[in-house]
Amino acid sequence: MRYTKYFMPTYKEVPAEAEVISHQLMLRAGMIRKLTSGIYTYLPAGLKSLKKVENIIREEMNRAGAVEVLMPAVQPAELWQESGRWEFYGRELLRFKDRHNREACLGPTHEEVITDLVRKEIRSYKQMPINFYQIQTKFRDEIRPRFGLMRGREFVMKDAYSFDMDEDHANKSYEAMNRAYFRIFRRCGLRFRAVEADTGTIGGSYSHEFMVLAETGEDEIINCTMCDYAANLERAEVTSPDIPPDLKDTVLEPAAEVSTPDIKTVEEVAAFLSIRPEGLIKTLIFVADGEVVAALVRGDHEVNEAKLRRFLGAQTLELADAGLVADKTGAPIGFAGPIGLKMRVVADNAIKVMKNFVVGGNRKDFHIKDANLDRDFKVNEFGDIRIITARDTCPRCGGQVAFKRGIEVGHIFKLGTKYSKALKAMFLDEEGKERPIIMGCYGIGVGRTVAAAIEQNHDKNGIIFPIPIAPFEVTILPLQMHEPLVAQAAEAIYNELLDNNIDVILDDRDERAGVKFNDADLIGIPVRVTIGLRGVKEGLAEMRLRSESESINIPLKNAPAVIMEKVKLLYDSLE
Repeated sequence: MRYTKYFMPTYKEVPAEAEVISHQLMLRAGMIRKLTSGIYTYLPAGLKSLKKVENIIREEMNRAGAVEVLMPAVQPAELWQESGRWEFYGRELLRFKDRHNREACLGPTHEEVITDLVRKEIRSYKQMPINFYQIQTKFRDEIRPRFGLMRGREFVMKDAYSFDMDEDHANKSYEAMNRAYFRIFRRCGLRFRAVEADTGTIGGSYSHEFMVLAETGEDEIINCTMCDYAANLERAEVTSPDIPPDLKDTVLEPAAEVSTPDIKTVEEVAAFLSIRPEGLIKTLIFVADGEVVAALVRGDHEVNEAKLRRFLGAQTLELADAGLVADKTGAPIGFAGPIGLKMRVVADNAIKVMKNFVVGGNRKDFHIKDANLDRDFKVNEFGDIRIITARDTCPRCGGQVAFKRGIEVGHIFKLGTKYSKALKAMFLDEEGKERPIIMGCYGIGVGRTVAAAIEQNHDKNGIIFPIPIAPFEVTILPLQMHEPLVAQAAEAIYNELLDNNIDVILDDRDERAGVKFNDADLIGIPVRVTIGLRGVKEGLAEMRLRSESESINIPLKNAPAVIMEKVKLLYDSLE
């Protein structure tokens, strides 16, 4: 490809609308352009990177035995009503009516559609296992689209769905996809971790997220420094505390109400009463599937809403508003406590080992000190309902945990029979008995993978693309295109690289050397070959990797061979 025949409009300045580095650099490098909030046009360079990721995904999905299909973007409401997700999914589901007043939606995911296909076509255990996948545009009506391709409303996604006769086969399908995902992200040149994750609105019993490690990641993940345990913050388990040997000997002090005028926060109450935050219990009121529930955590801990929702077995969970808190506790927010509550009370495991603690007084401007479990109030259930902290240990081996930031690019789920039961996708087993099909679901954000690669690989000058997903593998920069010797040398190298299937772009623009260098760095092409008049006369070209600061001189006569070997080495380094 010749630069003068291509379309790659670059910006020098950082666009004001761009918040994160991938958004900034994709706009500046001429990869994307915004159409409207959360919706982008892929320009040629951006589309090339997107297609390279797609090709890697397609090759590995085919290698894993999955079969490609393409499902409609428009989905009828009836399917979503059958599965129970029409109302549950929320306002992210873009609903509309056609000219016949029939309700439909733009698909954010395709569990219902693929299950509908399978229930009509697969009736016997002999037809399984089977795994269908597609690469297609999705739409989720995000309340606040941001970060460019990281959280848009319209996006390209690979989604796959496995169908098995029993749990053993379903586990094998899950592991096959797990292995395929490791190969995909390695081939994309990314540093990533697979972490245990919450299943969210997709549902199911078990899932893993594939997180690209980046300081700018919007998700926090934890991993053990001594074993392989890793999880996102929503899923990370907390080990139940041991009961101190001397706890039984602790004297229970009589509970006493104390005045705490306009003192609401844990920090304020702790300072006012001269105690540590871990000597308090926070009482938070939630609404879980319409039921009002109180959740108790230690003062220095935070409720993990994803864990709490799973613990309660709820589909929806919301923090109660001020009016409901006042109605159920008799106090404004900041003064709620567990004593005298007439509702389900759940508590984090850490509270089991507490005595003589402070709680809200369920009265404005009052708290109660020296409160105690069982004597002053009852807890219906204890469980792990809080966010892990740096002071906690690994739930698997007891080792130290480390916190990192990551960007979710893939998610795999064990769905079980959630959709097959709802949509009656049944099969006949070997004994002729009808049973629900066991399902799995596996997604990759394709555009998000490109953006995550940029978040992980950049410097002050621009993108540093891993070679498998770069718009081009090599860029040739002739510094004086008007000089016949320079033009001829550049053309010769360019044509030989093309003949050997190297993805190369020739910067044949009539521009200053600085402009060409800056654009090459901004776009992030892995191998740069510079050809100048002085070098040509000396029989030399200059080669530099985008990931390195130093250039080397290479002989013009065998420059194509040297460049091709360097390209090969860059690919080999990812294996």
